[in-house]
Amino acid sequence: MTTADGPQLDIVIPVWNEGSAFVDVLDALRSSVHIACFRVLVCYDSPDDTTLECIKQYPASAMHIQLVLNRGKGVHSAILTGFDVSTAPAVLVYPGDDTFNAGIIDSMYAKFQAGCDLVAASRFIPGGCMKDCPWLKALLVRTSAFALHHFARIPTHDPTNGFRLFARRVLERIPVESQAGFTYSIELLVKTHRLRWKICEVPAQWFERKHGTSRFRVLRWLPAYLRWFFYAFETTYLRRGPRTVGVRASKAAPHG
Repeated sequence: MTTADGPQLDIVIPVWNEGSAFVDVLDALRSSVHIACFRVLVCYDSPDDTTLECIKQYPASAMHIQLVLNRGKGVHSAILTGFDVSTAPAVLVYPGDDTFNAGIIDSMYAKFQAGCDLVAASRFIPGGCMKDCPWLKALLVRTSAFALHHFARIPTHDPTNGFRLFARRVLERIPVESQAGFTYSIELLVKTHRLRWKICEVPAQWFERKHGTSRFRVLRWLPAYLRWFFYAFETTYLRRGPRTVGVRASKAAPHG
């Protein structure tokens, strides 16, 4: 639901032929999110996406769902399109196949209200888990997470997870340079860290998807991830460059 003043939270969900299984995602959000005014922005690539028919049949009174046509192609462009459409002071990116983490959205929003600029959903803290992940992806994710947290001192145990909540000022004052996959997420994380803005985390669960096809491409996106991996270490040990990372035009008052 939203009010005349707009939503308090925008939930951006990139989808790609999720089909009827997406009903379970919407049901989970409907029953678990208790924020008074939130909106779901479903970002899709083409009018023949199988997710759309499911949404059209979903009860309009259940919650505020807005369809957003991707201005380009692929998950990266879909998410950035969702960011541009969003107006809420807090914006959360939620996986299109996730039926088990809707219950942590309220706690992520509460941390935002307490002053966090970026709230990460973490699979690698007590209460979180990562199950049935392909071995190569698991190796890369866990190794990079350990190195970035313990050696680059990024204040989250799960820096590569794309399930994040961002304060409005993060999206408006930090330009996104990434162009592939979910690399925008680690980019915003390490740039927020360089600015010394507050980063928090909450435990989250992750299970290999049972329906549809994942758009996560480990090897294809690895070079893009490495750029921000080294950026994080540069911030910690070399302190090169200005303490700002660029400013985008503002649409709303900054958080904090």
